[in-house]
Amino acid sequence: MFYSARALAQLDADARIVASCSALDRDELVPRLEAFGLPVTWRASHTTARYSFHYEGDRRIMRQDAVGEPWGAAEAAAAASEAEWILVGALNRSDFSPDVLATLARGGAKLLVDGQGLVRLPELGPLRTDGNIGSALEHVSILKLDSEEAETLVGSADPSALQSLGVPEVILTLGSQGSVVITADEIAPIPARVVVGTVDPTGAGDTFSAAYLNARAAGAAPVAAADRATVAVAAFLTTG
Repeated sequence: MFYSARALAQLDADARIVASCSALDRDELVPRLEAFGLPVTWRASHTTARYSFHYEGDRRIMRQDAVGEPWGAAEAAAAASEAEWILVGALNRSDFSPDVLATLARGGAKLLVDGQGLVRLPELGPLRTDGNIGSALEHVSILKLDSEEAETLVGSADPSALQSLGVPEVILTLGSQGSVVITADEIAPIPARVVVGTVDPTGAGDTFSAAYLNARAAGAAPVAAADRATVAVAAFLTTG
């Protein structure tokens, strides 16, 4: 959420942020989001999702230390009322059930969902994933996946295999190797931009999602939107 908000603010997007955490953590989260200058709505949760992680190359190794409270359909609908494009910032499968995603998509809203929010199990300890996601993809317009999430869902990161998911737009992000835009009619590789120096990739995926959705909302086609998102990620990695 933090890095998505930062990207949307830097892109001067017409966006608002709805964030959830426990009351004990509110003062740590909300003022930092408000500092970006976008409207922020806070939703109280009994718990705050927490993770710890480190990187091995482009691969992130994670533990789940706490699970956030799931969203209900009514509160999700109220939070996203009148939105035409929604970045669903789920951290694990329990955050937004298929019924809640269906409610958000009602009325024609386009949902971008990160694959992590579908394949991650809401369990404490070393992060576990599986592909038992039920009917969630029926309500998703744009699905962003990394290679591990793709393998979890369809057994392969082959773009042609990802077309079988039936999602109108799938974005396969491959770290320093760029990304691939996958639609029913097109598979388009998008090269990464060269970034000089040591970089920390934390937040790059959220930055990509936010920049991609902002570009699509502004009328860009999927390939053009992915190219703009790639530029935004390179700028993010350069500035830190």
